[in-house]
Amino acid sequence: MQEIYEKLGLFYLGKDVDKTSMEATDALTLLKNKHFTTHAAIIGMTGSGKTGLGVDIIEEAAIDNIPSIVIDPKGDMGDLCLTDPNFNPKTFEPWVEDEAKAKETNVSSYAAKISAVWKEGVESWGQDSSRVEKFHNIKKTIYTPGSSAGVAINIMSSLETPPAEIMEESDIFTSYLKSTVVGLLSLVGIVADPLDSKEYILLAQILTKAWLADENMSIEQIIGKVINPSFKKIGVLPLDDFYPQEARFKLATKFNSLLASPSFSLWLQGDSLDIQKLLYDENGKAKIAIFSISHLNDEERMFFVTLLLNKYTAWMRRQSGTSALKTLLYMDEIFGFFPPTKNPPSKEPMLLLLKQARAFGVGVVLSTQNPVDLDYKGLSNIGTWFIGRLQTTQDIERVIDGLGGKVGASYDKNEIKTLLANLKKRTFFLKSAHLEDIRLFTTRWVMSYLKGPLKRNEISRLMKVQKETQNIEAETVHNMIQKKQKLESFQNIDDSIPQYFEPDATGENHFYATLGAKAKVHFYNQRKGLDEERELILSLELESNQQTVDWEEAGREVEDFEKYPSTAPTKAKFQPLPTVVLEDRGLKKAIRELKEELYTEERLELLRCSSPELESKAGESRADFMVRLQDILNDKKEEQIEKLQTRYDKKEKTLLDRLERAKERVKKEEADSTSSMIETGIAVLGALFGRRSPASIGRAFRKGSTILKEHGDMSRAEQRVAVIQADIETLEDELEDAVDVINDKYNIDNCEIETFTVKPRKTDIDVALCAVVWRVS
Repeated sequence: MQEIYEKLGLFYLGKDVDKTSMEATDALTLLKNKHFTTHAAIIGMTGSGKTGLGVDIIEEAAIDNIPSIVIDPKGDMGDLCLTDPNFNPKTFEPWVEDEAKAKETNVSSYAAKISAVWKEGVESWGQDSSRVEKFHNIKKTIYTPGSSAGVAINIMSSLETPPAEIMEESDIFTSYLKSTVVGLLSLVGIVADPLDSKEYILLAQILTKAWLADENMSIEQIIGKVINPSFKKIGVLPLDDFYPQEARFKLATKFNSLLASPSFSLWLQGDSLDIQKLLYDENGKAKIAIFSISHLNDEERMFFVTLLLNKYTAWMRRQSGTSALKTLLYMDEIFGFFPPTKNPPSKEPMLLLLKQARAFGVGVVLSTQNPVDLDYKGLSNIGTWFIGRLQTTQDIERVIDGLGGKVGASYDKNEIKTLLANLKKRTFFLKSAHLEDIRLFTTRWVMSYLKGPLKRNEISRLMKVQKETQNIEAETVHNMIQKKQKLESFQNIDDSIPQYFEPDATGENHFYATLGAKAKVHFYNQRKGLDEERELILSLELESNQQTVDWEEAGREVEDFEKYPSTAPTKAKFQPLPTVVLEDRGLKKAIRELKEELYTEERLELLRCSSPELESKAGESRADFMVRLQDILNDKKEEQIEKLQTRYDKKEKTLLDRLERAKERVKKEEADSTSSMIETGIAVLGALFGRRSPASIGRAFRKGSTILKEHGDMSRAEQRVAVIQADIETLEDELEDAVDVINDKYNIDNCEIETFTVKPRKTDIDVALCAVVWRVS
């Protein structure tokens, strides 16, 4: 059953702690997910429970269909993949094998013990197997850049031309360029100062000119342009005076050595670094992408994190604005990437994210052992702080100062100093700009099994299914026939028929025939604001005895055959052309038939939702459309929750005032007996309004009523308290009913998505070129 806090977009992080006894109360620690758009920091010494809290937050986000990208320098966050709703000991065996052997215990017995402990722990925090299953079913991928242990990721797209949203704003483009160049140079061991480093200035100019010309770059192209740039001056100085050819060759050699390294080839394989695809599946459902980088050296880590942050920024700038939390970027250990005094390449994009991400619904969560690891400017952009046990006086004083002098009504500074030095594991202070006061809480039991850092073979085993891909090219029957067919050394083809010849690297020059065509299909609909042009390159294989040209059998090509040579190589041999092609002067008949085929078959397929009213854009995938629809639903849901908040806020205040007056009329011992009831009525409301309401939900209301009933005879004052308690229960029921209505109304699973098509007009179909294209057999 879905809890009410999940329907309201509240993260269940744990339970409030009583500062006197330092024991957990029944009050749930709930935080609105949208509050993470003002970012969060988790600070605590080793063993304080930072990883568990981070896993907590990512689990809650995933359950709310909010995707996460996780940067994992230590290797701990792969534990997010270790879930089993059934808590089967067999599932736990590979997870606990090393620990069992270290304790000289039978693996099966130990797995049975740990799985039972984990099941009991999860359930003791009010989480049933259906909640674990919901999180378990969310796709999680461990990417290992530069390694074959996990799923490979191809970084080459990181050097592609940034989107217009980056290029059009000079400050953002400068930051993007700077971090990219400094990251590239760090990969070859060069620490570059943007103001006086010749290497930096050269590379920056190469990338700038390429990107302004909309030219995507690669390491190979950078090497070529370093040796022979497209410009002759840097500023007013001649290029060779500023950076001589010999020096440029040395720089190119460093990049070439990198490229030639067998280990670097792993950086150029695998999934594209496409943020949208990393975050969402084909149905727009949230995913978790974990980038495990513990195996990399410092330079490689810096290079990859910088490129990833740049790609993330570029993706973010293309999103529409929203007040709801759209996605999380989590970094498990920020040390070295965001220091207060130095300027590593990762610092600028991280600072840019902290300043601008809120407007796009992006939340950044940073975790560190030491508060001095964080840049001062970045601190001012973080709205929520989770502070665990700290060891040094310097760290404690810095955190106290970070609280801005106003510690809160519940704690004074000396009290916090003492607590910070003696906090239990998994216990944290919570200070948020969205809450009235500081909270002390302990984290809930996470659904993921916290094994610790995953080893290479463990990652490989977890990602085995995702890594397995088939790359087998079956030879078609047609090709086998063509190879056996008689080849001719001469083809008498009319000059009106264009011909192109695919280059043959072997020099054998044996060709079979195809018809190639380049066409444009224009889709236009003024009412829908639709104006889309689709460019097609088609290839139709020909057989010497065929009687007609059937374009329905044509395949789509990516490579432009018009770039092939138009003159046949010497000593070439060709498959005979069919008469239907030889007799078609200028291929006019083939062109007419192609136009008719395109008019009949070519359609622009779009998606449509009636409520809310939304249509997909041309070229927008189903996944992207579903994400856009989900964003709209989230915004509308948030608006309704805000209205709900306003309405129930007044009712809650009235009840609290009445309750306070009733308490004054009850004797102290009777007030004590009702205290649990009084404190357990308004947790959800408290979380919505940003107040501290030490309460659990639903079940606690009933508990309070039971306490009263057990007292039997009640005084008139006690009866008033009982009546108010009943009113609080009624208010909670009303709230839950209202929440259910909102949740159902804005649940994407209840939206009907239909497909519709737009057909072109005959006059909007143009065949620019039709030719005989000779393909290497």
